[in-house]
Amino acid sequence: MKSIVGIACVLLGLAAPVARAQEAPAASAAVVNPEVGVPVFAEDITDRPYVVLGEVKAGVRKATVFSNAPSQRKIYAELWERARKLGADAVIKASYGKAHITAFSWGKANATGVAIRFLPRDSAPQPAN
Repeated sequence: MKSIVGIACVLLGLAAPVARAQEAPAASAAVVNPEVGVPVFAEDITDRPYVVLGEVKAGVRKATVFSNAPSQRKIYAELWERARKLGADAVIKASYGKAHITAFSWGKANATGVAIRFLPRDSAPQPAN
Protein backbone atom coordinates (compact mmCIF):
# COMPACT_ATOMS: atom_id res chain seq x y z
CA MET A 1 0.00 0.00 0.00
CA LYS A 2 2.84 2.38 0.84
CA SER A 3 4.39 1.80 -2.59
CA ILE A 4 1.11 2.71 -4.34
CA VAL A 5 0.88 5.93 -2.33
CA GLY A 6 4.53 6.67 -3.11
CA ILE A 7 4.03 6.10 -6.84
CA ALA A 8 0.90 8.30 -6.82
CA CYS A 9 2.81 11.11 -5.09
CA VAL A 10 5.63 10.90 -7.63
CA LEU A 11 3.17 10.94 -10.54
CA LEU A 12 1.26 13.87 -9.08
CA GLY A 13 4.51 15.70 -8.44
CA LEU A 14 5.54 15.27 -12.07
CA ALA A 15 2.13 16.29 -13.39
CA ALA A 16 1.84 19.41 -11.24
CA PRO A 17 4.43 21.53 -13.12
CA VAL A 18 2.84 20.56 -16.44
CA ALA A 19 -0.61 21.59 -15.19
CA ARG A 20 0.73 24.91 -13.94
CA ALA A 21 2.39 25.62 -17.27
CA GLN A 22 -0.88 25.01 -19.10
CA GLU A 23 -2.82 27.28 -16.74
CA ALA A 24 -0.52 30.26 -17.28
CA PRO A 25 -2.54 33.31 -18.38
CA ALA A 26 -2.20 34.68 -21.86
CA ALA A 27 0.15 37.59 -22.40
CA SER A 28 -1.42 40.79 -21.13
CA ALA A 29 -1.70 44.00 -23.07
CA ALA A 30 1.48 46.01 -23.45
CA VAL A 31 0.11 49.13 -21.77
CA VAL A 32 -2.25 49.65 -18.84
CA ASN A 33 -3.85 52.82 -17.59
CA PRO A 34 -2.76 52.83 -13.92
CA GLU A 35 -5.77 54.90 -12.86
CA VAL A 36 -8.29 52.24 -13.91
CA GLY A 37 -6.22 49.04 -14.23
CA VAL A 38 -7.11 48.28 -17.86
CA PRO A 39 -5.60 49.47 -21.18
CA VAL A 40 -8.24 52.14 -21.84
CA PHE A 41 -7.25 55.78 -22.37
CA ALA A 42 -9.19 58.99 -22.91
CA GLU A 43 -6.45 60.33 -25.18
CA ASP A 44 -4.66 59.00 -28.27
CA ILE A 45 -1.43 56.99 -28.03
CA THR A 46 1.19 58.69 -30.18
CA ASP A 47 4.42 56.93 -29.20
CA ARG A 48 3.62 53.55 -30.81
CA PRO A 49 2.26 52.58 -34.23
CA TYR A 50 -1.10 50.82 -34.25
CA VAL A 51 -3.93 49.73 -36.49
CA VAL A 52 -7.55 50.60 -35.73
CA LEU A 53 -9.83 47.58 -35.26
CA GLY A 54 -13.04 49.55 -34.88
CA GLU A 55 -15.26 51.50 -32.54
CA VAL A 56 -16.44 49.89 -29.32
CA LYS A 57 -19.55 50.93 -27.43
CA ALA A 58 -20.76 49.99 -23.99
CA GLY A 59 -23.61 50.87 -21.69
CA VAL A 60 -23.23 50.40 -17.93
CA ARG A 61 -26.35 50.39 -15.76
CA LYS A 62 -27.00 51.09 -12.11
CA ALA A 63 -28.44 48.16 -10.17
CA THR A 64 -31.12 50.19 -8.38
CA VAL A 65 -32.29 53.77 -8.07
CA PHE A 66 -30.26 53.96 -4.83
CA SER A 67 -27.00 52.70 -6.38
CA ASN A 68 -24.16 55.03 -7.22
CA ALA A 69 -23.64 56.04 -10.82
CA PRO A 70 -21.23 53.73 -12.69
CA SER A 71 -17.61 54.64 -11.97
CA GLN A 72 -14.98 55.38 -14.59
CA ARG A 73 -13.27 52.12 -13.62
CA LYS A 74 -16.43 50.10 -14.28
CA ILE A 75 -17.17 51.88 -17.56
CA TYR A 76 -13.60 51.46 -18.83
CA ALA A 77 -13.61 47.79 -17.78
CA GLU A 78 -16.73 47.22 -19.89
CA LEU A 79 -15.14 48.99 -22.88
CA TRP A 80 -12.03 46.85 -22.45
CA GLU A 81 -14.04 43.61 -22.37
CA ARG A 82 -15.67 44.47 -25.68
CA ALA A 83 -12.38 45.53 -27.28
CA ARG A 84 -10.58 42.44 -25.99
CA LYS A 85 -13.10 40.28 -27.86
CA LEU A 86 -12.04 42.05 -31.06
CA GLY A 87 -8.39 41.17 -30.35
CA ALA A 88 -7.42 44.68 -29.26
CA ASP A 89 -4.33 45.62 -27.29
CA ALA A 90 -5.87 48.87 -26.01
CA VAL A 91 -8.76 51.32 -26.30
CA ILE A 92 -8.06 54.96 -27.08
CA LYS A 93 -10.20 58.08 -27.25
CA ALA A 94 -12.56 56.64 -24.63
CA SER A 95 -15.41 58.88 -23.53
CA TYR A 96 -18.60 58.48 -21.55
CA GLY A 97 -21.53 60.55 -20.38
CA LYS A 98 -23.35 60.88 -17.10
CA ALA A 99 -25.77 58.17 -16.05
CA HIS A 100 -29.31 58.92 -17.16
CA ILE A 101 -32.61 57.21 -16.39
CA THR A 102 -34.21 55.24 -19.20
CA ALA A 103 -37.37 53.19 -19.53
CA PHE A 104 -35.39 50.02 -18.78
CA SER A 105 -32.88 51.08 -16.14
CA TRP A 106 -32.44 53.30 -13.09
CA GLY A 107 -29.41 54.90 -14.65
CA LYS A 108 -27.23 54.07 -17.62
CA ALA A 109 -23.94 55.58 -18.76
CA ASN A 110 -23.01 55.15 -22.42
CA ALA A 111 -19.36 54.93 -23.44
CA THR A 112 -17.43 54.75 -26.71
CA GLY A 113 -13.81 54.23 -27.68
CA VAL A 114 -11.57 53.05 -30.49
CA ALA A 115 -10.11 49.52 -30.27
CA ILE A 116 -6.52 49.28 -31.53
CA ARG A 117 -3.86 46.63 -32.02
CA PHE A 118 -0.22 47.65 -31.73
CA LEU A 119 2.18 47.09 -34.61
CA PRO A 120 5.86 46.28 -34.12
CA ARG A 121 7.71 49.40 -32.99
CA ASP A 122 9.84 49.55 -36.14
CA SER A 123 6.86 49.57 -38.53
CA ALA A 124 5.13 52.67 -39.80
CA PRO A 125 1.50 53.30 -38.86
CA GLN A 126 -1.04 52.28 -41.49
CA PRO A 127 -3.38 54.94 -42.82
CA ALA A 128 -6.98 54.71 -41.65
CA ASN A 129 -9.49 53.65 -44.29
